[in-house]
Amino acid sequence: MSIIDRKTLVVQPDANRMIEGLRDTGYEFNTAIADIVDNCIAAKATLIDIRVNMDFVGDIEVYITDNGIGMNEEGLINAMRYGSSVRPDRASLGKFGLGLKTASTSFCRSLSVTSRSSESETILKAQWDLDHVCKVQEWQLLFLQPDEIELELLERISEGNSGTIVSWGKVDRLLKSYNDQGGSHARKAFERTIEGLKAHLSMIFQRFLDHNYISVSNVVINVNDEAITAWDPFCITEPYTEIVAEQKQVVELPDNSTTSFIIKAYVIPRREQFSNEEAASNAKLNNDMQGFYIYRENRLIHFGDWLGMYRNEPHGSLLRVEFSFDHTLDDAFNVDIKKSKIRLNSDLYNWLKDTFLPAPRRAADHQYRKGTKKTVNNASRGAHDGSNAGIGAKEKEIQMSKIDITDSTKNEVEITNKKGKFKIKLPIMQPVREGELHVAAVDSLDDGLLWEPCLIDMHHAVRINTGHPYYHKVYVPNLTSGVTIQGMDSLIWALCEAELGTINETTKYHINELRFEVSRLLRKLVEDLPEPELNNGDAN
Repeated sequence: MSIIDRKTLVVQPDANRMIEGLRDTGYEFNTAIADIVDNCIAAKATLIDIRVNMDFVGDIEVYITDNGIGMNEEGLINAMRYGSSVRPDRASLGKFGLGLKTASTSFCRSLSVTSRSSESETILKAQWDLDHVCKVQEWQLLFLQPDEIELELLERISEGNSGTIVSWGKVDRLLKSYNDQGGSHARKAFERTIEGLKAHLSMIFQRFLDHNYISVSNVVINVNDEAITAWDPFCITEPYTEIVAEQKQVVELPDNSTTSFIIKAYVIPRREQFSNEEAASNAKLNNDMQGFYIYRENRLIHFGDWLGMYRNEPHGSLLRVEFSFDHTLDDAFNVDIKKSKIRLNSDLYNWLKDTFLPAPRRAADHQYRKGTKKTVNNASRGAHDGSNAGIGAKEKEIQMSKIDITDSTKNEVEITNKKGKFKIKLPIMQPVREGELHVAAVDSLDDGLLWEPCLIDMHHAVRINTGHPYYHKVYVPNLTSGVTIQGMDSLIWALCEAELGTINETTKYHINELRFEVSRLLRKLVEDLPEPELNNGDAN
């Protein structure tokens, strides 16, 4: 048997394919800019100036300038290296040494970094030009003279001291879906992009922007000369915000040392409970903002879902859960390259889902239902008047049964229909409002039914459950449309009348089951319908 000696060979990746391929790492624009801001904060910047400009023909340039410690030549080369050296401070927001490059070239073909360190007056500029790399088929980093605008921006923010500016040129992927570069549609999309960036930064770097957080180094971030203010997802200054669960969990690391993470569950106020309308609007009370808010080293890296534990649904819309950890748990939580996601191991996942979250979810559901119940009841008041009038006009000619009360205290009646005479239980009521004799909206029904037949002042009637999701998702958006409401009410009233007109001893159990199953199916079918806009102004 022959033995082949082991040999080694350095194999350089194909420059063209690699640098082009790294453009497709999945960055979104907001995430890309945030990744560069991470580097600014890691460089101990206290002021970060972001400028995203579009000229009259639609060409876009991006500049991110900071007054951090800057870099000398060695530091600049390392920063521009794909897979740069590990930072001395492991708690740094920068993690893999790829973000600056991959985030930038996801949107541009020319990335420049211009910097002056605290030790030197020399301003250095290095550039990755993808077209140049593809042309020469080598990883050639260009060293150039800074542009006039780069010098001006750097000087303005650093005041002659240290600082760094990241520049994107040949931006080709920011508004790539618009053919009218520079036209009105592209410009409107550009403006929306800038507004989205401002909102994203205010949320991601909330703790760095908020001077009430004394445990982190504070920073000022400007976007196109507008100062970004911190956005607090937990509304902690609002008097009706509640912390319903809180825990500091100790974790043992492989080297036998220990670390910890903090988890807090907040139930935020309903819209009408906020101190003012501006605060309520700023809270972003929508279905997409519930769930975990995960912070690594005080920087938000993931938000707005339940990590696969639950679906986002309205009854959880007031629950937001803070999950904070430091760099020592990066490996345990599998933090990804964009620092935008984590993966939980099965033990932690199960503990969160089965032990920690059930009580906060119940509290949030209760808070949501209290507000929704009152608001829907208020909104539905008078909405069924047209139905009562319309059904009342034809009640006598279309009745399919005769109902006699045998024991009002037990809701027992005798029904006479074409099948014979039968005794059943039927809710016996008096009208709550004048004229409400055929359709009554009530806030709940047993077994979560959507509807059930009843007697109101001896009139054949139906009770409709305003607490059922079908009422919330289908009725509520149409409460101002009399024809639509009358049409739906007439259908449900007719189902009740047909039930009473055909019921017998054999079928009465099955008819009740049918109502239960239809109500259950409708509950599932409307899950994904949009939440209606509710006017909560008069709820308490």
